[in-house]
Amino acid sequence: MRRAPTFAAVAAAVALAAGCGGDDGTTTAATDTSGTSAAGCTSVEQPAAKPGGGQKAPTQPLASGKTYEVVFTTNCGNFTITLDVKTAPKTTASLVSLARAGFFDNTIFHRIVPGFVIQGGDPTQSGTGGPGYSTVDVPPSDAQYTKGVVAMAKTGAEPPGTSGSQFFVVTGTDAGLPPDYAVVGKVTEGLDVVERIGELGDASQQPTQPVVIQKVTVKES
Repeated sequence: MRRAPTFAAVAAAVALAAGCGGDDGTTTAATDTSGTSAAGCTSVEQPAAKPGGGQKAPTQPLASGKTYEVVFTTNCGNFTITLDVKTAPKTTASLVSLARAGFFDNTIFHRIVPGFVIQGGDPTQSGTGGPGYSTVDVPPSDAQYTKGVVAMAKTGAEPPGTSGSQFFVVTGTDAGLPPDYAVVGKVTEGLDVVERIGELGDASQQPTQPVVIQKVTVKES
């Protein structure tokens, strides 16, 4: 399934209503060999693109009464998302299932819009990849996409709350988006890391250096 993230409505946007980030899928390598960039990120090579699809949607929601945290290890540091299981039961179950399967490991943030969002979750690096299925959790009408909120990307043609694997983290004070995107949680640790990553985008919304999600782990308590 093509998953071209569309953020219509707001910001007339920082051209986010345009398609898939302009990446042709070709892999590139970082040329900085100094070890650490000016942004405080370790310089790494961009991993090779991987095929999308091949995953199956979970059939059961996450266990009630438990707290689920998803930890992202990146070359710019670590950050943790605490999932909102009540608001998005199907989507959070999907996110945990994909994380436990290693779906997000060695993928990149393929779109970075300073002052707005960072976006990842596409193993193909094209902005159109996904897990091979979708879920739907319609967000509440008063959903707000403020700094640190994590939600799922979708195409403009898909119904509100449709999700694959691509997610975005809001780095601006308020993205001003309509309640169309399934809200899966909020960054509860490492917001400074998210902000650091959010500075690494150029005018075409492309990362200025590889930002790699090296591993994603799930904690439950």
